[in-house]
Amino acid sequence: QVQLVEPGGGLVQAGGSLRLSCAASGTIVNPYAMGWYRQAPGKQRELVADISSGGSANLADSVKGRFTISRDNAEYTVYLQMNSLKPEDTGVYYCKYDCLGFRCPVTKTFWGQVTQDTVYS
Repeated sequence: QVQLVEPGGGLVQAGGSLRLSCAASGTIVNPYAMGWYRQAPGKQRELVADISSGGSANLADSVKGRFTISRDNAEYTVYLQMNSLKPEDTGVYYCKYDCLGFRCPVTKTFWGQVTQDTVYS
């Protein structure tokens, strides 16, 4: 099992910044990827950004140039720096862990608890 803890999130004015973090603990198997998805009201959950244990990052087009994802492998923690926030960035943010490679257990994916981020104009 892998547990994900996500402090952070909150309420911010448009143009402002927020920083999310997600720390993994438990049975962590390398290689793995971690990242965030978000779900806006009435919309499907979508990928915001993820990053592999090798540091390869993938960001949604809607956040490129504004969001940065990074990780601390020693602490099994990933960070999402969100700048120039827009009202459309509002949503419920979920941290996700994916075990990659051939040594993964049966359950390869774990989700963190809900983090609500609201951007007001």
